[in-house]
Amino acid sequence: MIGQAKHSARKNGSGSTRPALLRPLNPVRRRTEEVVERIAAQITDGQLPAGARLPTEQAMMAAMGVSRTVVREAISALRARGLVTTRQGAGAFVNSDASQQPYAIDPEGLGSLDSVIEILELRTAVEMEAAAIASERATAAQIKAIAKAANVFTRAIAKGDRAIKEDFDFHYAIAVATQNSRFVGFLEFLGGLIIPRQSIRTFDGKADLQTRYLESIEKEHQLIVDAIGERSPRKAREAMRRHLVNGKARYKQLADEAGE
Repeated sequence: MIGQAKHSARKNGSGSTRPALLRPLNPVRRRTEEVVERIAAQITDGQLPAGARLPTEQAMMAAMGVSRTVVREAISALRARGLVTTRQGAGAFVNSDASQQPYAIDPEGLGSLDSVIEILELRTAVEMEAAAIASERATAAQIKAIAKAANVFTRAIAKGDRAIKEDFDFHYAIAVATQNSRFVGFLEFLGGLIIPRQSIRTFDGKADLQTRYLESIEKEHQLIVDAIGERSPRKAREAMRRHLVNGKARYKQLADEAGE
């Protein structure tokens, strides 16, 4: 079992020593980068074989001494590299064929404002139509799920949370409501990378900026919920377009204010 990885170092086929997955990290390294590097090395060496389930978030947090946010950011980065896939409610798994990567986004290139804007533009092209299709196809239960995700986001930001997962879950619920697995797969591939504040720490130490930014997102989410609930493809498409285009302009402005 993957969760029973030994804490001692293991040797790979070439005789070199690789660190075991579940052991504390070096305190001087950036947390997310080292978690990504460690898991990727074990996948490459075959210690985490194709199809294997990664340890739970709790197991990695306890063994490596990192936060839940670090673990989730690392899994998102590995997913963007094509090394890991995730299954809703089941966890993260080593890609069954990590060598087949028709498209990839290097997470190391996502630390700039330009890269964030590129991702937002890509999302705009896809998610506008996803919202329109969802307004036509969503079941009553799926519309409730979208509204619930918006409410969970609202509660998260009210507590001062960055609400990265909650933001992703809102857009994911819309993708599910298209009843088209390709839209779902697109968001699963991008994962948390679609949320700009995961890639660029504009708001670190700037609670007022973060609050203002997230409250704007909250209002736009509600407009999208309303449009889908009205079964209006035109309104849903426009509400999503406005949300993502505004996000691009808003992020430029807030990054400037924060001295990004």
